[in-house]
Amino acid sequence: MKITYWSDYACPYCYIGEARLKKAIKDIPEHKDIEIEMKAFQLDPSAGEHATGDTQTRFAHKYGISFADAGRQIESISRMGIAEGLDFKYATTLFTNTMDAHRLTKYAAEQGNTQVQELLYHAFFCQHQNIGVHDVLLSIALQAGLNKDEVAKMLNSDRYIEEVRADEKSAHIKDIHMVPHFIVDG
Repeated sequence: MKITYWSDYACPYCYIGEARLKKAIKDIPEHKDIEIEMKAFQLDPSAGEHATGDTQTRFAHKYGISFADAGRQIESISRMGIAEGLDFKYATTLFTNTMDAHRLTKYAAEQGNTQVQELLYHAFFCQHQNIGVHDVLLSIALQAGLNKDEVAKMLNSDRYIEEVRADEKSAHIKDIHMVPHFIVDG
């Protein structure tokens, strides 16, 4: 079985969805035969490298709701993450551009390393790290056991940008506008 899903590291539902997917797969007797492929989907490709503003204000503006309603929704989403066993702190995330995080994921996948995905989500939603900054991405790569010099070289290049854009284009072709989006065996 192959599960393909589109996701973004700044999406709380994607982190929750991935946690739920991993739990569900463990319940399948043939879980070692399941191939999982994450595809990139940037929620906001125009986001800057550095976070600006707080999550609650951004959320209220994005969805056209009051500041108080945004706070309640953020808290509700955080409780969903906590219920999945995640140390989930959505209110204090640093929303930033995720292109380089997706590029790091592509590089790691090429190395056979899937740890980077969980570390990126954890850094964003649990540790309040700006995953648009190369130093943060290098630290995550090291935690995952990747070669620091090779990752730095990749981050300072245009490598994997086209692959990330191809994932986003494939989502558009499949009429995928929201993430997470899962496809099982095509």
